Amino acid sequence: MTRALRLLSDLIRFRTVGVDEGAAARRCATITEQAGMDTRLLGWADGREQLVARTGMGDGPPLTFTGHLDTVPVNMADWSVDPWGAERDGDRLVGRGASDMKSGVAAAVVAAVEHASTPHRCRGVQLVLTAGEETGCTGLLGLDARARSELAGGGPLVVAEPTGNELVLGHKGAHWMRLHATGRAAHGSAPELGDNAVVRLARAAVALHDYADWPRHELFGPVTANVGVLRGGVAPNVVPDDSELLLDVRTVPGVDAEALRAQVRTLAGEQVEVQDHVLLPPVDTAADEPFVALVRSALEAVGLDDTPIAPARYFTDASVLADVLGNGSAVPTVVLGPGEAAQCHVANEWCLAPRVEQAVEVYGALLARWCG
Repeated sequence: MTRALRLLSDLIRFRTVGVDEGAAARRCATITEQAGMDTRLLGWADGREQLVARTGMGDGPPLTFTGHLDTVPVNMADWSVDPWGAERDGDRLVGRGASDMKSGVAAAVVAAVEHASTPHRCRGVQLVLTAGEETGCTGLLGLDARARSELAGGGPLVVAEPTGNELVLGHKGAHWMRLHATGRAAHGSAPELGDNAVVRLARAAVALHDYADWPRHELFGPVTANVGVLRGGVAPNVVPDDSELLLDVRTVPGVDAEALRAQVRTLAGEQVEVQDHVLLPPVDTAADEPFVALVRSALEAVGLDDTPIAPARYFTDASVLADVLGNGSAVPTVVLGPGEAAQCHVANEWCLAPRVEQAVEVYGALLARWCG
């Protein structure tokens, strides 16, 4: 088993479902430190440290690679293998986070340390491995000013999220909203004496689910809305006086957040309170950006198609990090990683081992061109 696949197997075995990303970060830190990279762990929450590792920092800004160490939860009943066993099935490595996105993290770490270990005049490379991405980039957003000052900005960004090693120049944003309704409790045998808050939000949920006139972007496609959580009530014999709905709206460039919020309020009804829960902008890099040409050259060098594909439907830490690195003006950003987008958040998640090795090659070729 190669170095990248060994690291990926180790990372899958860390149960980083919104917790303990620090253990995975420290595993990566042992590798970057051995390669002589300047390695730091940024505190955020107990056991959820995030890693920054740099090498060859010259006069200019570095090229940054980023990936997140957390994963979404697992429903054990849906899995036919141990989600944290990192089992091999032919060319597939199976486990939670295999595609989303510990394969990209492993490939980026190995490419960076191999680059750092090769004598050359290095222009500057930075790794940023985060926690809490799956819950709305909360790891990056939670860093204080001192921790953010540890990030070297100004240079372009590669996000190792799953694209099957195809080039993606942007992704949708996220506007998560929390809808709240209050009613009046009553005995379940006399519902007409109460005001059912769950029913009110259930009607809102159906209206939001059925609405089909969301804005559309030529490249990014339509805004989408998903009713992810609907909860309320305390017992079947009590009319619920409180209910909550969590809505996941995926946004596209050019869409105004206030206009979306107003549309949700209209669909939900006057008696429903709507508040922002997570607000992350989309990422959109121009095809003629010089850094894109550099990435395309690296893909071509290892025999891969360098034609950009459609923007990703998911969001990434770039919604926060690109702006932080650019000090308020987003740096050029591409999404390029070995995982399979269709494997995100599914049972028996897998990635292809050859694609992981391929990503190490692509990242290595990009780093050589960056410093060349």
